[in-house]
Formats: sequence, C-alpha cells, structure tokens
Amino acid sequence: MRLLERMRKEWFMIGIVLAIAGAKLEPSIGVNGGPLKPEITVSYIAVATIFFNSGLSLKTEELTSALVHVRLHLFIQIFTLAFFPATIWLFLQLLSITPINEWLLKGLQTVGCMPPPVSSAVILTKAVGGNEAAAIFNSAFGSFLSLKTSEREGCYLIIIATNLKYFSSTCMCTILCWGIIITPLLLLLFLGSSSSVPFTSIFSQLFMTVVVPLIIGQSVRRYIRDWLERTKPPFGAVSSSVLLAIIYTTFCDTFSNPNIDLDTLSLILVLFIIFSIQLSFMLLTFIFSTRSSSGFTPADTVAIIFCSTHKSLTLGIPMLKIVFAGHEHLSLISVPLLVYHPVQILLGSVLVPTIKSWMVSRQKGVKLTRPTA
Repeated sequence: MRLLERMRKEWFMIGIVLAIAGAKLEPSIGVNGGPLKPEITVSYIAVATIFFNSGLSLKTEELTSALVHVRLHLFIQIFTLAFFPATIWLFLQLLSITPINEWLLKGLQTVGCMPPPVSSAVILTKAVGGNEAAAIFNSAFGSFLSLKTSEREGCYLIIIATNLKYFSSTCMCTILCWGIIITPLLLLLFLGSSSSVPFTSIFSQLFMTVVVPLIIGQSVRRYIRDWLERTKPPFGAVSSSVLLAIIYTTFCDTFSNPNIDLDTLSLILVLFIIFSIQLSFMLLTFIFSTRSSSGFTPADTVAIIFCSTHKSLTLGIPMLKIVFAGHEHLSLISVPLLVYHPVQILLGSVLVPTIKSWMVSRQKGVKLTRPTA
C-alpha cells in the first residue's frame, strides 16, 4: 500500500520515464508526420491547452498584496533572468573543454534562461511558512509579463500603480508573458539561432499558442471563479499529462534519428552539475538576502531562495519545442531541464525542515530584540 501511495504521488516522474521508454520502443508513432501528427497536436493544441489551463488556474487576485515589494521582486527577477544565465554561460566556457556531450551543455544553458515555475516555488515557500504572496507574484511575473507595452497598455499600468484594487481585473491585459519575450531572446543570445524556423515565426507561434490561450483562460476564469474555487479542478494534473505527450513526441524524434549518440558518463556528470548548481545558487541567494543591509525579512528570504533558483518545466519544454523546432538534437537539449525539475523539488523538499527551523528561530530572535513599550 505504501508503494502504491508513493507511486500515486510521484506519477509524473514515473510518467516521464514511461514516455521516454515508449518513445524508445516505437519512435515512429510520435515523429513528425506520424500517426499522432505532433506538428499539429503537440506544437499547437497541446501547448495551447497547457497555457489555457494556466490562465484558468492563475489566481491573479492574490498578486495584489505582493505588488508593493518592489525591491524583493527586482532581486528575484534580476537573479533569475540575468545573473543565473550569465553565470551558467561563464561556467560552461570551462566545461566546454571536458568530454561532456556538447548538446547537454547547451541544454544546461537553456535551463539558465528559463523563468521560475508557478507551482513548486510557491508550494515550498508555503510549506516553510515564507512570504507566499511574494512567491506567487514572482513566479507569475517571471512567466507572464507584456510582450510589448502599447500606449493603451501604458495607461493600464498607471491605473494599476495608483489603484491596486483594479489589479486583478486588468492584470492579464498588461502582464502577458515575460517568458515569451525574454526566454527566447536569452536562448538566441547565449546559444545562437539553432532553429530552422524564422525568428518572426517563432514569436508568432508563441503568441498564438501561449499568450492568446493564457488571456482566454484568464477571461473565462473571471466568470467561473466561484465554481473553480468550489470544485478545485486538477489543473496541475491536466498540464502535467499534456506535458508528458510533448516529452514523448520530443524523444520520438530523437530515437528515430540514428545519428544521435549519448554516453552514460555525460549524463552522470550533468546530473552532478545540476545538483551542484542548485545547491550553490540556493546558498548564494541565502547569503545575499540575509545580509543586514538587504532589508529582507526571514519570510522574504525563503521566497527568494526558491523563486530565484527554480526553473519552469511547464513553460520550458513547449518553449524549446517551438524555438528549436526541427532541430535534430532537441531532446538532448531538453534533458538538463527534465533533470533539473525533479532535482529542484527533491532538494527543496529535503531542505524544508532546515529552512523552516532557521526562519522560526530568526523570527523569534527579532521579536526578542525589539524594545518593549
């Protein structure tokens, strides 16, 4: 019974293994032009489903209370989308002289370019008792910010800044997709253009399969919010199931290509590197955010640790599928992100009691040092 319970809890990780194994056994089913027609069902329908689901489930009304913590948000976003990818790039210059598969190294760079997830960072922050509102805001903000701010949208921003009560209703009109513009630009900056698809086509497809479904999902949510709160549909399970289909077809393309060669040593080394990167960055954010001059509370530090170091698999895999469409090494580039996802959850879960103990003791210390009236 305990084994079944564990398997039920870790069904997505098991699903990834089965998806890759299924692709290995019969790759012809999921290749482009095959029976599943992934060039349509995956590239458009599956990706759009994930982001419609995200729009439907994203509680933008919960972001209002966290909007005013500008310094905290700036720290997380700069660390996530500037310091993280730049540091990984410098590190990979050293690793380029090693025998590690070059496409796995490029995959490590794509990990650095990804925005934070909307789920795991928030869940772990909540488990510790940290600043959950800040975690929600930064996870959402990292994935959803405007592609292009027009004059009309600029007016919306002013309205939001002066009237926070309107934030939830106009949020998705102005916060559309940070990841949709920044992540592809970072990928092109650090990796160059490896896709056979023109740059304008990439952003056109991203807009139609990510931004539009996201807006529609948010619009629908406004009318059925009460029903969603009562029934609590399994949004996470739906997105994860669709994501497994994307992973399956990606690896079908790989295993159908006889020129792909991946050695076990490279995989083991990449796994070790990912663990090291995750731990190092968590320690680094902890050191930066606990300095006396930082001005962050212990609860803020918890949100910073998780939001700054976690990367989105849900946005990442569809993004890679679009940006590197037609690339023969796409699945190898995807491997580090597929590994990073369970590692961040595993390390975060293991460290929850330690971080919680530190936060509680630090908060008690602050209360004891306050002068009594």
